[in-house]
Amino acid sequence: MEKKAILGKKVGMTQIFDEAGKVIPVTVIEAGPCTVVQKKTAEKDGYEAVQLGFQPTTEKHLTKGQKGHLAKAGVSEMLRVLKEVDVDSYDQLSVGDVLKADVFEVGDKVDAVGISKGKGYAGVIKRHGAQRTPMSHGGGPVHRHAGSMGSTSTPSRIRKGKIGAGQMGNEQVTIQNLEIVQVDPEINLLAVKGAIPGPKGGVVVIKSTSKVNVAKKGDAGISSNPQKASARVNPQKASARKH
Repeated sequence: MEKKAILGKKVGMTQIFDEAGKVIPVTVIEAGPCTVVQKKTAEKDGYEAVQLGFQPTTEKHLTKGQKGHLAKAGVSEMLRVLKEVDVDSYDQLSVGDVLKADVFEVGDKVDAVGISKGKGYAGVIKRHGAQRTPMSHGGGPVHRHAGSMGSTSTPSRIRKGKIGAGQMGNEQVTIQNLEIVQVDPEINLLAVKGAIPGPKGGVVVIKSTSKVNVAKKGDAGISSNPQKASARVNPQKASARKH
């Protein structure tokens, strides 16, 4: 499967109807236009990738390093978001080329990468689904606390990865194997079946899925295996006896 990718902005969710009248929940993505700002080469960088720029902005919202990077690439437009993507069309792309929503087609399977909504500081019950302590028999005001979590004298510490209170959300999340339902290249919109992480207006990366989509097999027929065929007519089997 060809590797394709584009940067976009989450517009929101809606629903569309297919030809059979079935409701399909979709997330609308404003995909592109994205400008090729840089090409990573195997000789210089050790790998091949394309850096895309997205979301035009004013010069005052960029750092000196960002402005210098864009000037070196010869890109006149100030772009706020820069991200690297791995695409099979690496050899056909040049710095300054523009990618639009029509890089994808209806039916393509994609992965969506975004920053999830931040939920602030949360306890172990909301953040990890922990269980509260019993509400009777002198439980005290600690029903939603994490409780004792220290180990014994070996290793005399709390192991890494132990659940606890802390910041919830605001982390990179990837939703895999979503389907492109509609493509509108004129206004650079993609309709992706399902939900995509992040708030409205959040930047997302839409790229070809890393999942291996196996074609569905047809209806199971009668096996041609002679051993299985003999078992079906074996009178000793209870399933073959006439009742």
